[in-house]
Amino acid sequence: MKKYLLILFSIMVLAVLSSWSYKQSDSLSNIEQLGKSIFFDKISNPDNMACADCHGPGVGFTGPDTAINNHGGVYFGAVTERSGNRKPPSAAYATLAPIFHYDSVGGFFVGGNFWDGRATGAHLGNPAADQALGPPLNPLEMNNPDKQSVLMQIASSTYSDLWEIAFGEPLVYSTPEEIDKNYDRVGLAIAAYEGSSEVNAFTSKYDYYMKGQVSLTTQELEGKGLFEGKGMCATCHMAPNFTDFTFENLGVPKNPENPFYHMDIVYLPDGSPINPLGNAYIDYGLGGFLQTVPEYASLAGENMGKLKIPTLRNADLRPVNDFTKAYMHNGVFKSLKEVVHFYNTRDDGSWPLPEVSENINNTGNLGNLGLTDAEEDAIIAFIKTLSDGYPLTSVPPAEAPREVSLNVMNPVTHASYVSFYLPVASHVRIGMFSSTGEKVTILAQGSYLEGNHKVTLFPENFKPGLYILHMTASGQEIVKKIIIAQ
Repeated sequence: MKKYLLILFSIMVLAVLSSWSYKQSDSLSNIEQLGKSIFFDKISNPDNMACADCHGPGVGFTGPDTAINNHGGVYFGAVTERSGNRKPPSAAYATLAPIFHYDSVGGFFVGGNFWDGRATGAHLGNPAADQALGPPLNPLEMNNPDKQSVLMQIASSTYSDLWEIAFGEPLVYSTPEEIDKNYDRVGLAIAAYEGSSEVNAFTSKYDYYMKGQVSLTTQELEGKGLFEGKGMCATCHMAPNFTDFTFENLGVPKNPENPFYHMDIVYLPDGSPINPLGNAYIDYGLGGFLQTVPEYASLAGENMGKLKIPTLRNADLRPVNDFTKAYMHNGVFKSLKEVVHFYNTRDDGSWPLPEVSENINNTGNLGNLGLTDAEEDAIIAFIKTLSDGYPLTSVPPAEAPREVSLNVMNPVTHASYVSFYLPVASHVRIGMFSSTGEKVTILAQGSYLEGNHKVTLFPENFKPGLYILHMTASGQEIVKKIIIAQ
């Protein structure tokens, strides 16, 4: 309890680690600027909490307080004794998630926002917009009593003129219809900002490397090879988004310092405890959400314990070297070394029991990988190249990449390019296969010169589902999963 009180004190003196503000930005559209202004405004009850208090830009739009991250990793709300059950996911690159749906071919769920996918995108056509509607009204987060109170705070703000500029009409909230319409617009504005180049920057060392503007170090290149090969990280964390937007139960143990376990003695205004189960609470993730959806309730059991695979972009972004970031949905791990070592050795008996022992998947992709300590460090070195804000102008011109690369936007929802790079002229073959290994089509076959090339992929020619791209060129082999979305 003493440690719990210390964490509470830390919350009350929270200082968001970010040099960003909601000042005007020439790089943003009108609706993106409005969304940014709302994102950084303390629209809560009491007025002490903004979206940025849990999604700080300086740490990749996730939890910005090192003291909190060092322990439970879960942030308290505007009412400072109330806590949710999970650490803040990154708001960066969240807009790239497809609308939540079930892939009947692969037998898995894809898309949505929140760790359990419950912000499906079905309401506003965008999971990030649906997600943005939740925290302002959540009593464990921003604690506003209703939608109208949120709109009233925006109407009285210093940036209220942006509303009419963005939407072409003033902000009104006199009728239920006006309130619902304009509260939805709040979600759309925040999602517009989260989808902007300021949040989805693609300015990492990796991005510049893929453009041939910088070189990776020997260790980073080794880590990239391990990430895509022996470490099997790219099986789910595939470029360019470094997630496939699906859900997995990795067998992650409980975090005993999660403050949600104390929420059996903290009450909501109606007198009910926030978490009546106390320490017995189990986070069932996707399965818990599916239980509430009649369409998918029959699939809940086989998805208990599964949580959304997060992007690895900005996984190591931090303001100073000794800043602690919390990893996994419950913040149980405190370093990338812990995370990679868990993936490598999960099944050796040295780790605590999983929170949910059912449906632990990827038994072939993690748990007993046989990586050496140096190989773990190399993978971490590569993951660190995924942090945005790499100072491109401070490095000398670099040679183009010296290895074959294959890239495709994922999931594929409209006509897209499958692009590839060849360091030397080579014979190339890119095949597309079903998830069960059956050949579907050949996208490219023949001799290509050194440089960048692309072929067009038309998703309407294929059934929605999971597919495998297999490329051979210059004696190298690349395998990538892609999703043809509905």
